[in-house]
Amino acid sequence: MSYVVGLTAVVAFAVLSPALQLMARAFAWPLSSVVLLAVAAVVAHGFGVALGILVVPQFQYWDAASIFGFCVMAYVFAFGAVYRSVSLSILLSLVGRPGRSAPLAEIVERQVPDLFRERTNALVDGGLVERVDTNFVATAAGRNLAGSVGRLRRAFGIGDTSLYDFSD
Repeated sequence: MSYVVGLTAVVAFAVLSPALQLMARAFAWPLSSVVLLAVAAVVAHGFGVALGILVVPQFQYWDAASIFGFCVMAYVFAFGAVYRSVSLSILLSLVGRPGRSAPLAEIVERQVPDLFRERTNALVDGGLVERVDTNFVATAAGRNLAGSVGRLRRAFGIGDTSLYDFSD
């Protein structure tokens, strides 16, 4: 029965997460999507624990938590894969066009600058870089984050690779 409680908490998370994202956009909340996911996870987990304690006589917390944790992580990975993906933005733009195609020059000249501006604005808004004249300069927070990311990439054996290998 504890597994059912864990699955119930997953359903609560799966309903609460998009609801919070929609509310944040509708009410212009200054919270990032990642923060909203964390809030949804904490609230849904708390709901699951309370439900388990109240409903299941021999509630097994770790049984419920393992199901909840696994499913929430799968959701977060899927969310992260489609959230602000430049490649997917280009693909969605192509699919939405008549003929489902566009010349490369049009993508590079029209879509890429907008995507680049959006990402650099996010870096500036996040305090990771600042504009100095016509340049972008990493702030102390940006340098710290870049150092941490570099260490994590080395620890995971990622190095300087990307999803795409254009070396051929």
